[in-house]
Amino acid sequence: MNRITRPLAIPLVVVLAAACTSAPPSSVAVPPSTTSVATADATRALAQGRALMARGEMVAASAALREAVRLAPDLAEARASLGLTLYAIGDLDAAVDELRSLLRVRPDLDEARLTLAAALVARQEWPAARAELERALASQPDLVQANYTLGVVRYAQGDLAGAIEAYRRVLAREPRAQDARYNLGLVLKLARRDAEATPEFLTAAEAGLPRAQYFAGAAYASGAGVERDLVAAIAWWTRAAEQGVTQADEALAQLRQAASGRSRRPLAERQAIEQAFSEYRARLWKDYPALAREGDEPLGVALLRQGRAREAVPVLIREAAALSEPAVRVLETLYDQGVDGQLPAHDARILASLKSAAAEGRARLRP
Repeated sequence: MNRITRPLAIPLVVVLAAACTSAPPSSVAVPPSTTSVATADATRALAQGRALMARGEMVAASAALREAVRLAPDLAEARASLGLTLYAIGDLDAAVDELRSLLRVRPDLDEARLTLAAALVARQEWPAARAELERALASQPDLVQANYTLGVVRYAQGDLAGAIEAYRRVLAREPRAQDARYNLGLVLKLARRDAEATPEFLTAAEAGLPRAQYFAGAAYASGAGVERDLVAAIAWWTRAAEQGVTQADEALAQLRQAASGRSRRPLAERQAIEQAFSEYRARLWKDYPALAREGDEPLGVALLRQGRAREAVPVLIREAAALSEPAVRVLETLYDQGVDGQLPAHDARILASLKSAAAEGRARLRP
């Protein structure tokens, strides 16, 4: 359930308008013959290329920047920007060639070196990428993107200790870098250091990362690095599943199957799972302290009574997924009839919920 099944995501270079326009044409370093027509035209082409980059028009930007390089081959800013656009449009071979040629004469351009490293990572040339990143960090140890990418590279090379160190350097500089925190959690988990991994997953989960929410649920389900809490596991898996994490959806389905007696789990464990789902449904009411409950009705039904159908539907779907038979029955009615002025019949979200319930034997789809 909590096994890592996917590699770490490779980061992409983010092209910011500020980065593209930080050096206006008047301050661009150019060859001595600044009054020449070719240099003036190259400067204009560079400015045009940067403007197109800022708008995300990378193909058009690459054409303008190629023209700038043709007119002024020694214009380092144009060649660095061209390498970035080539990387962005996926022409990795051309990007690597362009950036390596530039860095041979301008080894001080760390941004160009980071773009080169990213292109090498995309080509899975791990040793070459690592060498470029370490060169950049030798001159600027606090480069956040360089440390992040170095974490990816070291992980890919099987250097878990090095990856952990790199991600921790990122977080020391930028504690809100939740992708790095999530990746740190994954590498710590691979290193069997759950007591350190789980707090990283929980922080990233609270920040809204769906995959981190899945691993937070897995930690609570197994008691890895935290006290075992099946209700918390259900809550985190539900949040992750709602954001498209298939493993979280599968984990919840396995719990429902166990609760229904369709798996070979002891009776006491089945009862504990049923109780956990019940407690999870009860906790949903805490988000609506002013809402009065009538008997054992689902929260979604109370919202419907107040004319809040748009809020009621996702709540009913959560309750149905948490083994509430009354919620399933209400969803069947809503799917057939809708709510006048608020919810049309045959809502796609409700249909998906009912299909899931039917596949598990908790509902019966009518034609």
